[in-house]
Amino acid sequence: MAEALPVGRLLRPRSVAIVGASPDRGTIGNNVLVNLERSGFTGAIHLVSRSRAEIAGRPCVPTIDDLPKGIDAVALVVPEAAVPDAVEACVRAEAGSAVVFASGFAEMGGDGRAHQQRMEDAARSGGLVMLGPNCIGYTNFADGTAITFEPLGDNPPPRAAQGAMVIAQSGAMTTNLRLGLIAKGVPVTAAISTGNEAVAGIEDFLADALAGESARQIVLFVEQVRRPKLFLELARKAREIGRIIIMLHPGRTERARNAALSHTGALAGDHALMSAVLENENVILVDTVDEMFDAPALLARWPAPPPEGTAIVTNSGAFRGVALDFCAEEGLDLPALAPATQEKLKAMLPPYAAIDNPLDITTIGISQLDIFGRTAGALLEDPGTGSLVAAFIPGAPFLQVARARSLLPVIEASAKPVAFSLFGDETPLASEFLEMARAASVPLFRSPDRALRAMARVQDYGRLLARQRRPAATLTLPTLPPSGAVAEHRAKGFLAALGIAVPAGALVRTLDEALGAAQRIGFPVVLKAQSRDLPHKSEAGGVIAGIADAAALTAAWERLHANIARARPGLALDGVLVEAQAAPGVEMILGARRDPEWGPVLLVGLGGVWTEALGDVRLLTPDRTEADIVAEMLRLKGAALLQGHRGTPAANLGAAARAALVLADLMRTCPAIREIEVNPLVVHAEGALALDALMAVD
Repeated sequence: MAEALPVGRLLRPRSVAIVGASPDRGTIGNNVLVNLERSGFTGAIHLVSRSRAEIAGRPCVPTIDDLPKGIDAVALVVPEAAVPDAVEACVRAEAGSAVVFASGFAEMGGDGRAHQQRMEDAARSGGLVMLGPNCIGYTNFADGTAITFEPLGDNPPPRAAQGAMVIAQSGAMTTNLRLGLIAKGVPVTAAISTGNEAVAGIEDFLADALAGESARQIVLFVEQVRRPKLFLELARKAREIGRIIIMLHPGRTERARNAALSHTGALAGDHALMSAVLENENVILVDTVDEMFDAPALLARWPAPPPEGTAIVTNSGAFRGVALDFCAEEGLDLPALAPATQEKLKAMLPPYAAIDNPLDITTIGISQLDIFGRTAGALLEDPGTGSLVAAFIPGAPFLQVARARSLLPVIEASAKPVAFSLFGDETPLASEFLEMARAASVPLFRSPDRALRAMARVQDYGRLLARQRRPAATLTLPTLPPSGAVAEHRAKGFLAALGIAVPAGALVRTLDEALGAAQRIGFPVVLKAQSRDLPHKSEAGGVIAGIADAAALTAAWERLHANIARARPGLALDGVLVEAQAAPGVEMILGARRDPEWGPVLLVGLGGVWTEALGDVRLLTPDRTEADIVAEMLRLKGAALLQGHRGTPAANLGAAARAALVLADLMRTCPAIREIEVNPLVVHAEGALALDALMAVD
C-alpha cells in the first residue's frame, strides 16, 4: 500500500499546546481549551499567550519557542498572516502535529496559495503532521480528545468504543454529519474536518481508521480526492476487512475530462470513472446529504445486508402507487412474493386486499392492531425478500403505541434490514411511542421517500457484498502496434487475433487493388481512409458505405480521396480499407481506458450516431463477469432497442458482453494499452461485429 502519513499523535495525543488560548467565553481560543477539557482529555495541556500569565489556573508561556520540546499536538489559534511563522516555530519545537484553523490560503488562490505552500513546505521538511488550514479541527470521542473551536456544549456525546467516523473536507459538513448521525442513534467515534489538506488529508485519517477497531463505518464528504491510488488501496482494504465506507462526492455534472482520441475518454468523466472504480470496492456512493444519515443508521444495525430485493408494507393504497414509481426511479428492486407468502397473507387480510409487493393491508389495522407485526413478519420470512420498508399512517396516539407493540419486536428480531416510517413529516408523535422506538434502537423515518432511498443504498451494498469478481483470462497477445494512436486496420487486426469478429476486408493502396478486394469480398462494400492521424474518419468524409458494384466503387474511390484532400490537406494515408458491408443491427460502443490515477475502466453503451447524441453508457471495472456486463447493458436508457423493438429480433447481448470481456482482460494484462474503443459494435441476433476500432499504445 502507498504510504499514509502517521496521524496517531494528532488524534491521540498525550500532550497538547494551545497557541492563542483565551479566558474569554465564546472566543476560538477559549472554545478550544474548554472542548479539550470537557472531552475527557487526561494528558498535559500547555497554553501560549502573549498577554496572559495564566488562564483558568493554567500557566501560560509567551511563545511557541518557550514550550517543552516534543509536544504531540499544537492547536494554532492565530491569524492567517501569522500561521507560517507559527508552523515553523512548531517544527523548531519538535512538535508531532499541528491544527491550523485559519482561512485565507489556497481556497483564495493567488497569494493565499503561495502562503499555504510556505507553511506546507515547512511542515513537511520538519516532519510535522498538519491538519488544515481552513478547518474546524476534530473530535475523537473514542479516545477522549477534542481539538476544535466548534462549541461541543456542556455535555459532549459519551465515548463511543465503536461506531461511525466522520471525515469531511468541509467544516460545516463535519458538524452536520456528526450531529445528524448522533440524532439518528448512530454512535460517532470521531469527526474530523480536513479543510485544505495542505499536509494531512482524507487518506491519512482513513488509513488510521482502518488500522484501529473503533470505526466500523466511515462516512466521508469529499470534494477532491488528492491521492487516488492510495484512496483506492484503502477502499480495497476496507472491503477486505469488512468496514463500510459511505461517501458523498459532489461533482456529477462537472465537465468531463477532455479526450484527444476517443468518445470513451469524454464519456468516462472524472466523477463517473471514480464512482465505478470505488463502487467495485464496495464503497457506498450517495447523492444526497439525507442518505449520509439514513444509510448509516440502517447499516449500523444490519451491517451485512442480503442481496435480495425489498418488500414494502403500508396501510395507504395511495402510497403503494407512489412507492412503485419511486422504486423504479431509484433502482430499488421489489420482488414478487412467493406463493407460500401469498397464502399466509390471504389468510390474514380481507378478500379485497391485493396480495402483492408493495402490500397494502387496507383499513384492517384499525380493528386488528396486531396485523402490522404479523404481515411484516410474513414478508420478512419470504425467501425472495432481503429487506423491508414498513411505512404507515400514524393514527391517533393509542394506535401509534399499539402498532409499535406489534411491529417493534418483529423489527428487533429481524436479521434483514427494516426501515420503519410513519407519515406526517414533522407532526408530533406520541411520547410513549417515541420512547419505545428509542428503546428498541429502531431507525425511524418520518419521510417514506427517505426510507426507500436509504433502503435502495442498503440493497446496493448487499449486492456489492455478494458480487463475484472475475479473475483475468490468460490472453495470447499478438504483436502490439507501435506506440501512439493506432489506425483502424491495425487495431481491428489486433482485436481479430483475440477473437473479436470483424468484417472481411483488405487494406489497399490503388483503385485496381480495391476493385480486386471487392470482388473477393463480395459487394456491397465500404471504403474507409486509414491513418493513425485520422481517428474520426467520418467527419473528414473518409467513410463511404453502400457501394454496390465496380462502377460505384470507382466513383467512391475518387470522392473519398477528394474529401480527405479537402479536409486534411497533406495527410498521407496508410491506404484504404475495403470491407464487407455489415448486416444491420443495434449499434453499441465498447471502450476501455487506463486512467493514470484510478486504473482501468470498461465502458458499454449505445454506439454509432447515438454515442454523442445520448451519452447512454455504463462504466464498469474490468473484473466484472459476463452476466454483470449484460445486466449493465439492460440498465441503459435505450435498453429496449437491445431487447427487440417493433418486431426486430433481440440483440445477442452475450456476444457483445464477451467482446467487452476481451477489452477488459486486455486492460488487466497489457499495461502498454492506454485506450481502446470499438464503435460501433453492431449486434444482431446471431452475434456481434466490430465495425470500427481505435487504440492508443504507450
